[in-house]
Amino acid sequence: MEVLVFLVPLALMLGLLGLMGFLWSLRNGQYDDLEGAGWRAIADDEPAPEKPAP
Repeated sequence: MEVLVFLVPLALMLGLLGLMGFLWSLRNGQYDDLEGAGWRAIADDEPAPEKPAP
């Protein structure tokens, strides 16, 4: 049971660290364009290669 003296504050600190990271990402606009990254991943940016004349 003595280990709880270390584990409870450690769990609270890790939770607070995760919350701070999430709030930082919100303030820096990480969630502004949720669909743009998905569309960029499947977008065909390169033109199709031309077939040589026979």
